[in-house]
Amino acid sequence: MSIWTELSGIDYRHAYVKTGDITTRALQAGPEDGEHVVFLHGTTGHLEAFVRNIPAHAERYRCHSIDMLGHGYTGKPDRPGEIPAYVEHLLAYLDAVGAERAHLVGESLGGWVASWAASEHPDRVASLQLLCMGGTKVNPAVMERLKKSTRSASLEDDISFTRDRLRLLWADWDEELGEELTRIRYEIYHHPDFQRNLHNLLALQETETRERNLLRPDRMARIKAPTLVVWGNKNPFGDVPEAEAIATAIPGARLEIFNECGHWPQHEKADLYNPLSLEFLAASSTT
Repeated sequence: MSIWTELSGIDYRHAYVKTGDITTRALQAGPEDGEHVVFLHGTTGHLEAFVRNIPAHAERYRCHSIDMLGHGYTGKPDRPGEIPAYVEHLLAYLDAVGAERAHLVGESLGGWVASWAASEHPDRVASLQLLCMGGTKVNPAVMERLKKSTRSASLEDDISFTRDRLRLLWADWDEELGEELTRIRYEIYHHPDFQRNLHNLLALQETETRERNLLRPDRMARIKAPTLVVWGNKNPFGDVPEAEAIATAIPGARLEIFNECGHWPQHEKADLYNPLSLEFLAASSTT
């Protein structure tokens, strides 16, 4: 099994989309007249985080998995990556592909960005799925762990550091795709532009910057979009009570806990996540 095997049954496009002054890498699939679903990865992640989800969703929805601002092979402006900038880039992408509204699926940082967008631009967000979302706490130990592991993975030549960074995300190592994803991530992490921009991608792991970007309860209370919160009971970056607090803060949010699952529920438990997501999207769809 490989990433290309996962995608072999669908018609997809590996695209570079002009979004303002940024060129954005995207994986696009599904009917062009379908409702838009945009998948957003985590800190220093990339669009391949959703290869196990795109085929199931592309049967009905117009799917977009994108490298977020400064990430992967998307453009890298030399400024700290703060949440309003990620939201601005997301909206520019929606404009570029002609999507007035979209369902947003965000994992970790992606959920943080999606929630912020929903609180500021409710007319652009049809629904929210928050997968092990970050951004509701300042936890220095977790932030330092993320910074240290990512810097080692990017700045050391030894690929084992990249593998260890990826292993952080899963409760159990993925024997099928783990090595391929490690190689993809290694190439991204060792691109000179990525290394030059790394301090900007890790800006939210600095306390002062994180504080002014936090998703506080009053902001989450403003979210009107139907919301599904998905969490792994072995998420290394946040325990289940954090998920419960998020679901409580967002009006009407539904919470699902996956057992024996870490920080990538959409990948680790794709067999559970895909039907759950499709059921939620169907209930939230406008057509």
